[in-house]
Amino acid sequence: MLTVIDGRSQFTISSYESDLRSLLQHIGSERALLGISAAELDEYFAHLRSIGRKPSTVARAMSTCRSFYRFLVDERILMVDPTARLPIATRSQSLPKALAESTIDALIHSVQGDSPLDLRDRMIIEFLYGTGARVTEMLNAEIQDIDLDEMLIRVMGKGSKQRLVPVGTKLAFSLREYLGPQGRQKLATSNSKSWLVVNQRGNPLTRHGVNEILVRRARTVGMDSTGLHAHAFRHSCATHMIAHGADIRVVQELLGHSSIATTQRYTSVALTTLRTAYESAHPRAVNLP
Repeated sequence: MLTVIDGRSQFTISSYESDLRSLLQHIGSERALLGISAAELDEYFAHLRSIGRKPSTVARAMSTCRSFYRFLVDERILMVDPTARLPIATRSQSLPKALAESTIDALIHSVQGDSPLDLRDRMIIEFLYGTGARVTEMLNAEIQDIDLDEMLIRVMGKGSKQRLVPVGTKLAFSLREYLGPQGRQKLATSNSKSWLVVNQRGNPLTRHGVNEILVRRARTVGMDSTGLHAHAFRHSCATHMIAHGADIRVVQELLGHSSIATTQRYTSVALTTLRTAYESAHPRAVNLP
């Protein structure tokens, strides 16, 4: 079933596989998996909550089960869908957390060397913040997707939807350095193919590898790396653009959001930041309710 999900990322498919393995382990056998009742599914989701799984994790597990059993019914493997009466799980809409502009500047300036890994790491930070791309979009990018003459990057987003993202001058400079003879060319091997971002052995870099790089670079300059991950740069890109006056539709297009509602979350973050700055800086804003 998982291999026929069109347009889903490998990360999403891996999450689905993990959810189904967890259910199978709880139920005990594949036969029981096919004969499960709605009540047994309710008990399983209650079990996930009882062991401290996050609401978003339980919601994803419910969504996975619903897709799985609908597939079995569509394929006539089952006649009745045990998830038909499950409530629609909603994920809490917590506001995304943005890094301060000064934090991002400090992180970029923490990479001062000119070794191949320094050039790569500096490019990674500039890419994530400069484009607002998802980390998987950056990791899936190939050299031919970069057009520094037109200052554009072709990005493959969710659902295999392509979009063109503009390249700023600082990102362009980092890309030219990294793609030059002292950067990627020093790291590349026959395994590198045309992937833009590779590790020190020339293999494609992973999401985990990117997060490790960010944490390591933060710690070298004494920064708090708690909660630092690649997606924070996407949040920060959107929040900072809106805070500096960008039209929300432009930000939606940049991030590749299919719904404007997803992008609108960042207006709340920008307003929260504005309110905090106002309360701390305006002489008559003390104890503002």
